[in-house]
Amino acid sequence: MKILRYPSAAADKKMKTIIGRDIDFRKSDVQAVTRILNDVKRNGDNALIRYCQAFDAPHMSIEALAVTPAEMTTAGKQVDRAFIRALNRAAAQIERFHRQQLPRSWIDTRRPGTLLGQMVNPVDAAGIYVPGGKGGNTPLVSSVLMGAIPAKIAGVPNVVMVTPPMPSGEVAPHLLVAAKKVGVDAVYKVGSAWAIGALAYGTQSIPKVNVIVGPGNIFVTLAKKIVAGEVGIDMIAGPSEILVVADGTADPEFIAADLLSQAEHDPLASAILVTDSAELAQLAGAAVENQLEALGRADIARQSLAAFGAIMVVENLDVAIDLANRIAPEHLELQVAEPMDVAPRIRNAGAIFLGPYTPEPVGDYVAGPNHVLPTAGTARFSSALSVDHFMKKTSLIRYSPAAFRKEAHDIICLATVEGLGAHANAIQVRLSKTKG
Repeated sequence: MKILRYPSAAADKKMKTIIGRDIDFRKSDVQAVTRILNDVKRNGDNALIRYCQAFDAPHMSIEALAVTPAEMTTAGKQVDRAFIRALNRAAAQIERFHRQQLPRSWIDTRRPGTLLGQMVNPVDAAGIYVPGGKGGNTPLVSSVLMGAIPAKIAGVPNVVMVTPPMPSGEVAPHLLVAAKKVGVDAVYKVGSAWAIGALAYGTQSIPKVNVIVGPGNIFVTLAKKIVAGEVGIDMIAGPSEILVVADGTADPEFIAADLLSQAEHDPLASAILVTDSAELAQLAGAAVENQLEALGRADIARQSLAAFGAIMVVENLDVAIDLANRIAPEHLELQVAEPMDVAPRIRNAGAIFLGPYTPEPVGDYVAGPNHVLPTAGTARFSSALSVDHFMKKTSLIRYSPAAFRKEAHDIICLATVEGLGAHANAIQVRLSKTKG
């Protein structure tokens, strides 16, 4: 990895490249996904089967789209105890964290003659997209947990899951066991952009939902972007990213491992170390090269590090903190002597990992907070997937005649300034009929 002094012209150029790595789509992909969505909207299940047979499972039928109770039972017999133990731990800890997020309804009557408040209700239905993971060979169980658990805690009565089937037409048993564990109401064997279309518009077999969440490839992401507004979505997610802020107390081997844990995701992933120790910078850079040799996805990681990776040496931690806030990373690790002293100064980050024994994968699986996080600098204005994504807030307003009279002329004044005569008249017609 290239070591740069920050600030400097070379470092600024590198930062512009990394920060400018926005979420973009090719015109041809937009057109292709739009055609798919329109096809699903018009032709429903028939469109789903055509795409599924062409890209996933050649012998898929409409009758087999929904996972059956028998398939769920069989899946339970195909996983081992170690998986069940890990699943139970992860699910319990994710649930415990997300229960703290539950918003509440409230009413305020402190202003005489008024009742103001907010009702909080879950959406009627939510769809959880779970990537297939190499044809089912790498089932992304954590995506099931991170999507379905907050939906269930919010009280969504109908939570459905879609995931591309394996060539055999089956779903990886680990995904089905996880879906059953967290109370998913139905699982459908459909993936990619056509799955998003099914959730957004509904088909003969798959119900229309109100919110779609979950990670996916560029076609899934693009489909979510296009249907946003028809349904709610969690976010438009870009490639993964990590920024490690470290001082001289940090272990270079730990840092290297954590940088590579994100660089292996995608050639567009970003992995950055910012440190006030020139010695640590050298050691961490060497450790990255050593660990790359044993990495199965070394080619992808090398591309990522060359294009969007960097080691920045800064004068002090104040500069490091300013840089972290500028980048607004998805994952921010604070491998410093006193991470709790630094954390309150971080304004922009999807999640903050404190100390040397809290690597990013802890958050991916078992810690509890959601791992669906804002990327590409969007942590400046957005947050992790949470219970709030599955809830709606409705305002309550009630005025007594006396409270209405007290504020009527102010309302008329403001409506008149805005040129909205009918608004003013809705007040005036009542004012003329009230006394006092």
